[in-house]
Amino acid sequence: MSSTNTESAAAPLKQLPMLLFRQLRPKQWTKNLLIFAAPLFSFETVNPGSLVETLIGFFLLSFVSGCVYIVNDYADREADRNHPVKKYRPMASGALPPKLAVVFGVLLLIASLAVSYLLNPLFTALLLLYFAMNVAYSFRLKHVVIIDIMIIAAGFVLRAIAGGLVIHVPFTPWFLLCTMLLSLFLAIGKRRHELHLLQHDKGSHRKVLDQYSFDLLDQMSSIVTTATIISYSLFTFTSGRTVHLMWTIPLVIYGMFRYLYLIHIEKKGGAPDRVLLEDSHILVTVILYVISVIGILIYFE
Repeated sequence: MSSTNTESAAAPLKQLPMLLFRQLRPKQWTKNLLIFAAPLFSFETVNPGSLVETLIGFFLLSFVSGCVYIVNDYADREADRNHPVKKYRPMASGALPPKLAVVFGVLLLIASLAVSYLLNPLFTALLLLYFAMNVAYSFRLKHVVIIDIMIIAAGFVLRAIAGGLVIHVPFTPWFLLCTMLLSLFLAIGKRRHELHLLQHDKGSHRKVLDQYSFDLLDQMSSIVTTATIISYSLFTFTSGRTVHLMWTIPLVIYGMFRYLYLIHIEKKGGAPDRVLLEDSHILVTVILYVISVIGILIYFE
């Protein structure tokens, strides 16, 4: 065997760790930051150990979601090769052997569940539910109108619940309701953006989009926007915490209105995690919100 052949065979082995990491889609992990909502609203009772446990929970949730992406990309690898963007994914491009990716995913899932059991067996059950729900979404439920949006929202609710399970802090029904409504708001915006791209032939077609219209999605968005603001306002007064949390209501209203502006005027909103990082107004609003909640809970409780 020549040295050239040896080098060409050895090079992919060096790239495998990075390819496996890319396969987990770390850019999507910002969605899992919702797990920190539990320590945020329990700031005065949280200790360094709880924060470490939450950080571990964040990575475990990210790893399990990465395993979902492995299953999805393995099943769609042939179709992805014909997609202008998805063809560059590790499996679709041929850079990452599909069987190796699946084995890696199985081992990572088992390891993540084992570690999660040490934190809280209920957290393990939640991760299993999250994995099963998202696999079902990838293969079937994403093609069922309305159910597809509700599944996306349920994923965010499970993230919020996960934060409470990791540090053994209960959530009020109002908080979970706010999380669900806000998640529906983001999911509806995502579908509207995809419908906009479809009309301009930009290759983002989903079968379920044939059953949606701008009027339907806009009406759903209006209902959910109103319900979210009202529910959050009630949460600040009835959560059992200081009523001074009401001062964060304008930040929530501005954040939602800004997102509506991005969806309707800037034609963005297809990837909420990307909007968080790319739109300075949204990012500053989120930072101010976190600082405000921490400050209010420190000084008024």
